[in-house]
Amino acid sequence: MIYIDGVVGVGKSTLAKIISKELEMELYKEPVYDNPILEKFYYDKKKYSFPLQVFFLNKRLEMVKDAHKKGRGVFDRSIYCDRIFADILNSDGDLIEDEYNLYLELSNNMFQYLPKPDLVIYLETTIENAIKKIKKRGREFELGVEVTYWEKLNKHYSEYFKTYSESKIIKVNVDNRDFINNENDRKFIIELIKRELCL
Repeated sequence: MIYIDGVVGVGKSTLAKIISKELEMELYKEPVYDNPILEKFYYDKKKYSFPLQVFFLNKRLEMVKDAHKKGRGVFDRSIYCDRIFADILNSDGDLIEDEYNLYLELSNNMFQYLPKPDLVIYLETTIENAIKKIKKRGREFELGVEVTYWEKLNKHYSEYFKTYSESKIIKVNVDNRDFINNENDRKFIIELIKRELCL
């Protein structure tokens, strides 16, 4: 199982589709479009932070269980990194302490029984480049988010992956890589993955 992670807009979904096709692995997409809470969350974080975190945790767990049963899969976000969003929401006062502690307890209990990924790919970028991609993608609920939030999120990701130890990890700076249009960039990342997984 391969998890791809990094700040919003970094290119996780794009790379996940490429890996899915190249390595013939089932693609597990982040539950964004079938998420009844996400858009509401961006307009009222205090009300929807806790249900949103639980929604993501539950859906990701379902996907991990399915991939584990099938023996392979690629995910366009790691279940472990949902904790980053919860930490920020708590520090900003949107996820109150009781809800935050309950979320941590629930996720920790789940993770005890969770199969570990074989590989995590962390996509690094500057927040300026991530914001360009967010604007190009044009999801309305993302466009109104303050730049300071994306900066904070990117910083949390960077700190998290300095000490990450759940699995093998590849860190790739994507500021000057184009996995869609540049064949050499696609070959580069696929070869890295094959080497790490001994494929």
